[in-house]
Amino acid sequence: MKTRHLTLLLIAMLVVCSVQAAGLSGRDIMQKVKNRADGDTRYATIEMTLIQKSGHKRVRKLESWAMDVGNDTKKIMFFTYPGDVKGTGFLTWDYDNPNKADDKWLYLPAMKKTRRISGKSSKTDYFMGSDFTYNDMSTRSVDEEQHKLLREETLGGHKCWVIQSIPKDKDEIYARRVTWVRQDCLMVVKAEYYDKLNKLHRRLTISNIEKVQGFWTMHLMQMENMQTGHKTVIRMSNQRFNVKVSPNLFTVSKLEKGL
Repeated sequence: MKTRHLTLLLIAMLVVCSVQAAGLSGRDIMQKVKNRADGDTRYATIEMTLIQKSGHKRVRKLESWAMDVGNDTKKIMFFTYPGDVKGTGFLTWDYDNPNKADDKWLYLPAMKKTRRISGKSSKTDYFMGSDFTYNDMSTRSVDEEQHKLLREETLGGHKCWVIQSIPKDKDEIYARRVTWVRQDCLMVVKAEYYDKLNKLHRRLTISNIEKVQGFWTMHLMQMENMQTGHKTVIRMSNQRFNVKVSPNLFTVSKLEKGL
């Protein structure tokens, strides 16, 4: 009798969970992803490897800081290696308001010049020879796209939501994106970007996810251009959360001054 009651209880719990999941829209899930706890400030060291189709590799290293300001986010990163890009800095102010264009600046020390990245360029130009656009390096507003929950699917042993997102701005480099979101940690583990001809253009994979200081954290990501064979691998380490950071770090003057 006890076993029967336990079975009925488990079935009831599964039904409730299923109903709750069914009540979530694609936008709801993507908002949960954006709202996932990750501290008010963040720091990481980054190794970026650019890999040509031939297998030739170029390695670059960076330091990165981020700070949340209300629902907005400010980020700054500096290249520390190799010498030809050392001192190059990238600053972004990402706004949660979808009607307000994010601010982005790239500082090139060789030219002693700061370039403001325009809205259209941020959507189509690639960041420092990588397979990530300038927009990919930013925190997007959820309402910049229309989201639809397609299905649930298991990927890498983890239950995921699969969501299709269509950008509202036709200047975006992709026509639609399909994203796999892990249900247990609300982290994106895979995304496929399709071009205007509905052909697979790029594929993002994220792995080595674990908790650091109680926050779910990714340590490895790869973006591959499926049409050219070029790919970018990013390894993140020394990640720290709620670090002491001055708001003055996220300014153009600091960008130009460097580390």
